[in-house]
Amino acid sequence: MEGRNVSAAFARGEAIEFEGIYLNHYFTDNWDNIKNFQARPDDILINTYPKAGTTWVSYILDLLYFGNTAPERQASLPIYERIPFLEAAYPGMPSGVDRTNGLTTTPRLIKCHLPVQLVPKSFWEQNCKIVYVARNAKDSAVSYYHFSRMNFIAPEPGDWNTYLQKFMNGKLVFGPWYDHVHGFWEKKQIYSNIHYMFYEDMIEDIGREVEHLCSFLGLSPPIEERERIIKSAHFNAMKQNNMTNYSTMPTMDFKISPFLRKGKVGDWKTHFTVAQNEMFDKHYKQKMKHIPLQFRTEI
Repeated sequence: MEGRNVSAAFARGEAIEFEGIYLNHYFTDNWDNIKNFQARPDDILINTYPKAGTTWVSYILDLLYFGNTAPERQASLPIYERIPFLEAAYPGMPSGVDRTNGLTTTPRLIKCHLPVQLVPKSFWEQNCKIVYVARNAKDSAVSYYHFSRMNFIAPEPGDWNTYLQKFMNGKLVFGPWYDHVHGFWEKKQIYSNIHYMFYEDMIEDIGREVEHLCSFLGLSPPIEERERIIKSAHFNAMKQNNMTNYSTMPTMDFKISPFLRKGKVGDWKTHFTVAQNEMFDKHYKQKMKHIPLQFRTEI
């Protein structure tokens, strides 16, 4: 990774308006295959707005289900092969749909960032379990910005101020953060198979959140196993683990920023100016005034 010119090898995607939101053209070019994906009843979908702990909760689920039965997976297969990104469709690489259809594990663990209205219908028809993680908007914006800088199939992010405006206006890939977190919260009220988690709660007490996750999934691992999972899923351990840190993903340039960057609550304070923060707070209050969700921007 260190010696390659990653930017020269891949063309940046373009954010285009599609089905009412912005999506990367790489995804829309493969839309029929995504839309018509056939879920199975025991599939587990992991969904988040980008950079909200997707890889973290994915790895925890992988360890819960396969840490003992197939430990070789953790040592030999990058997490993006074990848990495919459903809507991914990049030149020269297998699509997320193809990777998912090729999984031999039961259950199949599947990652997705699509807003609730664009999740393939088969997940609802098959009554699949869905694990959703929400992260506060300010830290989400910062983390998504750095990811967009280092991921050369993402649209060009521009500078931080430009990016923040796009985030507020819902013009980033996967649409408005506000609609995304609210859409799954609303769906949870009528669809009992959604487990809605908060990134900040995971940071505060990962043991408690793993226990809640196990309860939702109907799993009861021994305490010793849960402790091993929590240790393996610690941010620093995952950052050093080449099978979870995305260092083998050819589209990403770690010289710009690591994929797993800080894993903190409140890093937004090092990026937002006073003026940006005041502007954002005013906009946030307006957008969230009818949304019954409370987020913590520090703990």
